[in-house]
Amino acid sequence: MYCATGYSGGTLLTCLIGFVIMDKILEGLVSSDHSVPVKRAIVKKVVEAAEKEVTEEQCQSLFVLTTRLILLGEDAFQKQIGLQVLEAYARYHRPEFERFFSKDFVLSLLQQGYGQLDRKDPAIIDYIHCCLRLLISCPSVLEIFSVIQVEVLRMVCERPEPALCARLNTLLSDFVQCIPRDKSGVLFCQQLVRTISYFHCYASQERELREYVGQVTKVSTLLQNIWKADPATLLPSLQEVFAIISSTDPSFDPSIALASLVQHIPVQMITVLIKSLTTDQNVKDASMTKALCRMIDWLSWPLAQHVDTWVIALLKGLAAVQKFTILIDVTLLKIELVFSRLWYPIVRQGALTVLSHMLLSFQHSPEAFHLVVPHVVHLVQSLRTDGLPTSKAFLLQFTELIHCMMYQYSGFPDLYDHIIEAIKDLPKPGEEKIKLVLNQSAWTSQSNSFAPGLLRQVGKSETGKTGLVNLGNTCYMNSIIQTLFMATDFRRHVLSLNLNGSNMLMKKLQLLFAFLAHTQRAAYAPRNFLDASRPPWFNVGSQQDCSEYLRFLLDRLHEEEKALQVIESAKPKVASPVDANSKDPTAQTTPEGPGESSLSPVESKPVNDGRTLIERMFGGNLITGIRCLRCNCISEKEERFTDLSLAFCPPATSQDGPQPAGSSEEPKVLCQGSVNGGSETPEPGLAKTPTSNANCRLLDGPPLSVPDLVNYFLAPEILDEDNAYFCEKCSSLQRAERTMKLVSAPEYLILTLLRFSYDAKCHIRRKILDNVTIPPLMRLPVHSPAMNTQCSSSSSSSTSSPLQVDSPESSENLAKKLKPSQKEEDDKEKESIDGEELIIREGEISVQSVPYVLSSVVMHSGISSESGHYYSYGHNINGADGMQHPANHFALKEDSGNGQAECSLSTCSALSIPPERGDKPSTQEAKDWLLFNDSRVTFSSFQSVQNITNRFPKDTAYVLMYRKQELPGQSLNGGLTANGMRVSAEPPLQKELLDAIIKDNKLYLQEQELNARTQALQAPSSSCSFRPNGSDDNNPPGSCGPSGGGGGGGGGFNTISRLVF
Repeated sequence: MYCATGYSGGTLLTCLIGFVIMDKILEGLVSSDHSVPVKRAIVKKVVEAAEKEVTEEQCQSLFVLTTRLILLGEDAFQKQIGLQVLEAYARYHRPEFERFFSKDFVLSLLQQGYGQLDRKDPAIIDYIHCCLRLLISCPSVLEIFSVIQVEVLRMVCERPEPALCARLNTLLSDFVQCIPRDKSGVLFCQQLVRTISYFHCYASQERELREYVGQVTKVSTLLQNIWKADPATLLPSLQEVFAIISSTDPSFDPSIALASLVQHIPVQMITVLIKSLTTDQNVKDASMTKALCRMIDWLSWPLAQHVDTWVIALLKGLAAVQKFTILIDVTLLKIELVFSRLWYPIVRQGALTVLSHMLLSFQHSPEAFHLVVPHVVHLVQSLRTDGLPTSKAFLLQFTELIHCMMYQYSGFPDLYDHIIEAIKDLPKPGEEKIKLVLNQSAWTSQSNSFAPGLLRQVGKSETGKTGLVNLGNTCYMNSIIQTLFMATDFRRHVLSLNLNGSNMLMKKLQLLFAFLAHTQRAAYAPRNFLDASRPPWFNVGSQQDCSEYLRFLLDRLHEEEKALQVIESAKPKVASPVDANSKDPTAQTTPEGPGESSLSPVESKPVNDGRTLIERMFGGNLITGIRCLRCNCISEKEERFTDLSLAFCPPATSQDGPQPAGSSEEPKVLCQGSVNGGSETPEPGLAKTPTSNANCRLLDGPPLSVPDLVNYFLAPEILDEDNAYFCEKCSSLQRAERTMKLVSAPEYLILTLLRFSYDAKCHIRRKILDNVTIPPLMRLPVHSPAMNTQCSSSSSSSTSSPLQVDSPESSENLAKKLKPSQKEEDDKEKESIDGEELIIREGEISVQSVPYVLSSVVMHSGISSESGHYYSYGHNINGADGMQHPANHFALKEDSGNGQAECSLSTCSALSIPPERGDKPSTQEAKDWLLFNDSRVTFSSFQSVQNITNRFPKDTAYVLMYRKQELPGQSLNGGLTANGMRVSAEPPLQKELLDAIIKDNKLYLQEQELNARTQALQAPSSSCSFRPNGSDDNNPPGSCGPSGGGGGGGGGFNTISRLVF
C-alpha cells in the first residue's frame, strides 16, 4: 500500500514518529509535485497525529509553519492545509497555542503585517478571527480583546476598503467583546460611518457590483447591532452622517453607500431628528442644501429602505421653518435625477414617492414640472411594455400624479397634448381629489407636524380657498369680491379675457381673480384693486356700504367696456368686415373684446349683440306699466337693471290707514349701476317703514322670505292723492295702477335687502333686524317682452298685468296676498292654475317661471350701516362645469313636475328641498358652502346660512346672489348656454397672469423664510394665539378691522368688538 503511494514503509514511519522534523516534512510535502490526493492523505495522517503528546518546541514550530501557510501560502491548497493542521494542534495543545497566539503577536499582525503581507490585508483579519475561535475559552483571550478594541478603532480611522471592513464586521459580529466601549464606542461608530462615506464602487460587472453591495450591507449591519446594544451611540452616528453629507468641501464627494444606514434608523425618530436638524441655527443654508441633495442621491441605492420617508420628512421639515430657498434650489437641481430613477424597478417606488412630493409641493411655478415633461411619454411607453407584474399599478400612480400637475398648471397645450394622448385610456382622478391632493401637499399646507410652535406658518385652510386681507375697514369690498369670485361663469369669463397691457379696472379684477385662484398665500392683500375701485366719495379707512360699492364697481366695469365699444365703432367701417371674419387676437379693442376675447368662434358669435359682460351676466330688463283707472290707458317703460333693491313691506297694522299705497310706492327702488338709487329706502316712504320686527304678515305668522320681498317689489300699487298719476289722455291727475314685470332674467340675480332706514326724528339710520328666510332654490316670474307701450283697451290692459287689480281697494289686501290663509291659498292656487292655462291657450302673453339657485349671501353684522362687519357665504359648486348640484336639480324637477307650486307663474316662489335632504346635513353637504370672513375661509353649510340670524340677531342677510338654472330641454333668455354664456371649465391662465402669480409666489416664500428666521432669532416669550380653521357653528364671524376678522366672537348686542374703530 505504501509503495503504491510512492513512499517506502521506513520513510513513512520516520515521518510519523520524528516530530522533531514534522514542520520540515510538512513544508516539503505541500511544496512537492505529488498529486493532490497523495498530499491530502499525508496531511490527514499528520492531523490525526495531533492527539499524541508533542513537545512545546515542536508545537511552536508547527504553529509558525501553519501560520505562514495560511497567510503566505502560494495557493488555496496550501492555505487550506495550514488551516487544518493549525486547528488540529491548537485544539489538542491549547496551552502551547495560547502562548504562541499572544497579545503581542496579534498587535504585531495588526500594526506591521506578516512578512510581505500588509497589515491592511483582509487575510490577517481572517487569521485572527480563526485563532480567536480556537482560544475563546482561554483567559488570555481577554487581553487580546483589549488589544483588538484599540486597533480596530485605529483601523477604521485609516479608511479601509470595503473588503477589509466587511471582514472586520464578521470578526466583530462574532466577538462583540472586540467592539470599543463607552466613549471609544461612540468614536468608533462615528469613524465607521465616515469610513462608509469613502466606499466608492468603480466596478462595471454585475458580480463585482453585487459583491460591493454585500460588503456595504455587512458594515451597516454591524452599526445596526452596535446601535441596538448601545443606543447612546445612535445620535452621534447620525450627527456624523449629517456632517458628512452637509460638507461643502468640493474635493469630497461622499458615497451613496451611506444610504444603507437609513433602513437601520428607527422610523419613530424621524420627527425628533428632523425638527432638531431644521431648527439648528448653526446649520447654514449651503450645508442644508448639500445634505438634502445627497439624501436624494441615496434613492439610487438598491437595497435601502425608508430613504424616501426620510427625504420627504426633511423636505417637510424645511417647509415648516420656511426654508423655501433651499427647497426651490434642490427641487430644480434634482427633479430630473429623481425622475430618472423611475426607470429602475428596484428603486422606482421610493423615487415616485419623492417625485410626487417634490412636484405637488412646488406649486408656485410650473418650472419643476416642465423639466420632467419631455420624459413622461417615454416612461409611460416603457411601463406599458416592460412586462413586469408591478408596472401596471405603478403606471396608474404615475399618471394620477401627471393629471394633478397638468390640472395645476393648465394652459400649456403644446407641452401636454402628447402626454394626454399617451395616457388617454388610463383612469383620470376627479377634480375634487386633485384639489385635495394639491391642497395637502403645498409647502404652505398646515398638514405637516414638524413646525415648532411659533415657527408654524399660517397656510391656506383646508378649503383650499384664498382669503382677502382687511386693509382697514375694507370688509365691504372683501365680501363683494368673494361673492363675485364665487359666481363661476362670471369668474371664468373674466379670467378668459385678453387684456394684456391694459390698465382697465377689468384687468385689475382679472389679476385679483387669478391670485385668488392660484396664489399660495393664505390671504391676499388687494391694495391695487382697492385704490382703483374705491368710489371717490368713500373715505379711506371708514366703513362703507357693500351694496353701494357693488353698484359702483359693476357700473365702472360696464362703462369701461362701453367706452371701448364706442372707440371701436368710430373706426373706419372698411376694416369692420375684415375684423369680423379674421378673428384678430387683439379682441379687447372690439366692442365685445373685453368680454369674449378668449371664447371660441362658435361660442362668441351668438352673443355679439353689443351688450357688455356686466349686462350679459347681471343685466335684466324690467317693464314699469301705469294704467289709468279712468280711461284704462296704459303707459309702459322698459329699463335695464343689475340688481333689485327689495324693501321690507310695512307692518300689517299700517294697512288699515287711509293711504296704503303711499308707503309702498317709494321703497320700490329700481337700481341700474350706481345711478338708480342707493341701499337705504328713500325718505318720503321711510316715515311709514318702522325698524321693528313687524313685517307685512300676521304677528304670529312665519317670518318673511326672499320670495315675499320679491313679490312685494312686483306687486301692483295704487297711485292716488299726492301720488296721483297725470294721464295724458285725460289731461289731468288720475288714480292709477302701477305694475312691474320682469321681461328678461339675468344670469346672476342680485338682490339687496333694504335694511337701513332713515329715522327722521332721531336723524340716524337704523337697521331692520328682521329675519328673512333664504330659500336655496326659487322661481322668478319672467314675462314675455313683447308688450304694447301705447294706450290700449281694457282687454289689452288686463293681459298686460301679472296680477289683475279691478278696484282701488285691491292693494289694501296686499298683506293677505303675501301671506293668505290656507283656504285663500287653495282658492288662489286653483285660480292661478286656471289662469295660466287660459293665458297659455290664448297665446296673448306667456309667463315663464325661471328657476334660480342661491350662489352667495353677504351678511352684515351690526346695528347700523356705519358700524359692524361684512362677511359672505359662497356656494362651493362641485364639478368642472360649475352646473347645479345634483340635489338641486332633483328638487327642481320634483317641484316643477308635481303641479303644486306655492304660487302662480306670475309670482316669485321658493322651491322646497326633498325631505330626505332637509334633515341633518351629511359630511359632504356640510362642505357645500364656504364662509369668507376677510383672511379667514372655512367650510360651512346652508343650514348655517339659514340659522345665522336666529343664533346671532345682529347678523342678517344683506346682499344675495342667485344663479339662473336651466332645466333639461329648456333654453331660457335666448339660449344663453348654447351661445357661450356658460363656460364649461376654468380657462387656462394667460402668460402675463401666470408670470405675475409665479413672481408673487416666490416672493411669498421668501417672505415666509425671512419671517421664520426673524422669529427664531427673537424667540419671543409670548405664546401664539393661533385659532385653527374649523366650523363656524359655535361663534359668529369676528369684527371688521385690519386684523382680518379672525376674532371678535360673540353675537350679543353689547359686544364692543363688533363695532368699527
